[in-house]
Amino acid sequence: MWIQNYNPLGNVYLSTAIAAFPALVLFASIAVFKMRVHFAALLSLILALIVSVGVYKMPAGVAAASSLFGVAFGLFPISWLLLNVIFIYQLTVKRGLFEVLRQSLATVAPDPRIQLILIAFGLGAFLEAMAGFGAPVAICAAILIQLGFKPLHATGLALIANTAPVAFGGLGLPITTLEQVTGIDVKLLSAMTGRQLMPFAAIIPFWVVAAFSGWRGLRGVWPAALTAGLAFAIPEYLVSNYHGPWLVGTASGICSILALIGLLRFWKPKEEWRFDGHGNAGPMTGIGKPRAVEAAEPDYESSGGVAVATAVAQVETRPAVAAIATDKKSVFLSWLPWIILTTFILLWGMPPIMDALDKLATFKIQAPYLHHLVQRIPPVVLPNASAESAIFKLNLLSSTGTGVFFAALVAGLVMGFSPRQLVANYFRTFWSIRLSLLTIALMLALGNVTKYSGTDATLGLALAHTGTFYPFFGTLLGWLGVVMTGSDTSANVLFGSLQKITAHQLGISPVLMAGANSSGGVMGKMMAAQSIVIASTATNWYGHESRILKFVFFHSLALVTLMGIFVYLQAYVVPFTHMVPK
Repeated sequence: MWIQNYNPLGNVYLSTAIAAFPALVLFASIAVFKMRVHFAALLSLILALIVSVGVYKMPAGVAAASSLFGVAFGLFPISWLLLNVIFIYQLTVKRGLFEVLRQSLATVAPDPRIQLILIAFGLGAFLEAMAGFGAPVAICAAILIQLGFKPLHATGLALIANTAPVAFGGLGLPITTLEQVTGIDVKLLSAMTGRQLMPFAAIIPFWVVAAFSGWRGLRGVWPAALTAGLAFAIPEYLVSNYHGPWLVGTASGICSILALIGLLRFWKPKEEWRFDGHGNAGPMTGIGKPRAVEAAEPDYESSGGVAVATAVAQVETRPAVAAIATDKKSVFLSWLPWIILTTFILLWGMPPIMDALDKLATFKIQAPYLHHLVQRIPPVVLPNASAESAIFKLNLLSSTGTGVFFAALVAGLVMGFSPRQLVANYFRTFWSIRLSLLTIALMLALGNVTKYSGTDATLGLALAHTGTFYPFFGTLLGWLGVVMTGSDTSANVLFGSLQKITAHQLGISPVLMAGANSSGGVMGKMMAAQSIVIASTATNWYGHESRILKFVFFHSLALVTLMGIFVYLQAYVVPFTHMVPK
């Protein structure tokens, strides 16, 4: 048994600095030095192992086991899910159905500002509720680039939009996990998180449109942003407070999509925008670059994805494709693979089916040299807490990625692919995203080394020693957890107990701070290296992660700062204090 030490250098400031060093190198390598992301991940992993073994005195065998445990989790279920999502997407592109889908969406919502709200926000929330693990960003970013968005905006805006639903993603998994870690009733945690996220859910559609088109562009579509935001925020509040965390994202996403489509039946923006032949959006009477877009011009010469975006944008002038889009049968066929995908994901998410599949083929493997060999200590955990478990769950059939795989096979056969063609396309898809899958595995290895070595707790304790301002910095702690691990669920596992303990010590509601860990965490999802890699892969823009990180950096910090202020008000200022459930 190895017992963690959160101040190995005997100086809080030096220990905090050395704990943060691998993460700082990771982001500097990507954002400043523009290193290929898989090399940056490998470098940071090596540094994390050196810090863990050399400074924190973690046994080398335990450190190696923790990194391999992370690699395994990165490959399954995360990479398994991403591979199959990209596979079904590639099949639709190969058959030309994705182009018809693009045209049908352009017909329903021809203005790119409204497309952002409908796809990145509404559809993304619905997919996050059902699958999570990056699937919403991958699918929505792919759709946006086919609609004519530049790769930078397709990835960055999909990441920004994927905030409010994250806390209730995967059928409420982050909140149910938080209950297990803290011992606080799941209904209280669900209610608190819903009350914290409701105002942010309402403003995210405004935020995304403003990030794309500036205030000038936002003024023209504010009714659409208001409709989608309220149609999401109100059900999110009601379901999270009066039912629980399980169906929050599903109900909110569906309500937002239907409300926006209903609005578009009798309302259109006075000044509609369109894309020109170079991926720039502007008013139909004189298309030009929006002010917010000019500052973030991507490098087209070195991007394979840009050729796709430019070609798709130019399709607007092709009457043959427009004629196809008006063919109801073709439109239905273009949507059919995604209907099949949604059906399979819904089925795989039903508890009776999930339980039955679990019994058929699920293997739980205790990680050698790691399981129950690492002990966290107070104040990170309660006294006499159990040693850290490390069990790899290989649920071959019940995994969401397996559901997506079978959906892709069925959709492929419906689209007319032979079994031999499906196999060939599957291996082609794997080869095209192999570096992305490697990067995800390395990122998860880094996150696991951080967790089991205790460097994450060192950073958390630094934020916990902020006294009266802890509600603000505790929210940042949840954000930090997601930035480091790429998962709101993982951030709740890392810091949920610490939030409860610190809240008790400071006389603050533990329900408030446990909820803030999850609510603050969702604002870090867009900055997590794992999320950025998934987005760049889906849009064929792998290698440009530094541009995406720079694009989302301000938005992530601004949103978590606002959330921190909101949580601070809920802790101390009436009438906000009445929002905290007793």
